[in-house]
Amino acid sequence: MSGSYPRDMVGYGRHTPDPAWPGNARIAVQFVINFEEGGENNILHGDPASESLLTEFGFVSPRVGQRYLPVESMFEFGSRAGFWRLHRLFTERQVPITIFGVASALERNPGPVAAMVEAGWEVASHGWKWIDHQDLPEAEEREHIRKVVEIHERVVGTRPLGHFLGRRSPNTVRLVAEEGGFVYSQDSYADELPYWVVESGRPLLMVPYTADINDHRFTTSPGFDWGEPFYQYLRDAFDVLYAEGAHSPKMMQIGLHCRLIGRPGRFGALQRFVEYVQGHDRVWLARGIDIANHWRERFPAP
Repeated sequence: MSGSYPRDMVGYGRHTPDPAWPGNARIAVQFVINFEEGGENNILHGDPASESLLTEFGFVSPRVGQRYLPVESMFEFGSRAGFWRLHRLFTERQVPITIFGVASALERNPGPVAAMVEAGWEVASHGWKWIDHQDLPEAEEREHIRKVVEIHERVVGTRPLGHFLGRRSPNTVRLVAEEGGFVYSQDSYADELPYWVVESGRPLLMVPYTADINDHRFTTSPGFDWGEPFYQYLRDAFDVLYAEGAHSPKMMQIGLHCRLIGRPGRFGALQRFVEYVQGHDRVWLARGIDIANHWRERFPAP
């Protein structure tokens, strides 16, 4: 076991830093809506095949050179109906939201974008297209990031300050840091508190996201078959973190997708969880940029 190892397996270790969340909160809770509909793989978008991930059919085989119309209609449900169901819930309950917005999807659908801005939601970057970036050439991915910033400035009215791909490449975090205008990245699942990395000599704050407290598990096996197990998992995760927060406050991120949790049979579980969270005191409901700015102020970049 000699030489350098490119992974940090230690993190904060036994003694985590005190984030001193606003209001002496025991937990910071971030609700994320992934807005991907219209940016997924589709030959209409110049992609070689249809989308295969996060559909009601589970993981389906992409149709090379062809449209997959049932899958397309599932994505259409997300922007036509699911988004507005989520929008009504979170605006009525006054819950701040982070949108992971695929730039090409935002560009195709100005109505939801206007609603996001009007509600004061953060619109972070979810890439130019909702595709796998693993083998994307570095120059091409850099161009994607440039397009993201241009589209956000034109369509949203401001540039994105947060960035998350999910299907990232080995270059993604470095390219985000090199771009220079992003405040934070959520392309990590490594912790329950933010942490700093340095890429190409530039510090970048990582605000870890979640793959378990996430409605995409309605489309995976093992996963959630219906709303009640999802609610129980959310509640159990919150209860553990809230109890620990008496001496060691952390974060909880909840990942949502318009076409998944927006279905009526699942939506009630989310409603109950929002009500459950709001029934507790010392909970900071925050957008990603709020968490990032608070952390940067309390723990400045190295």
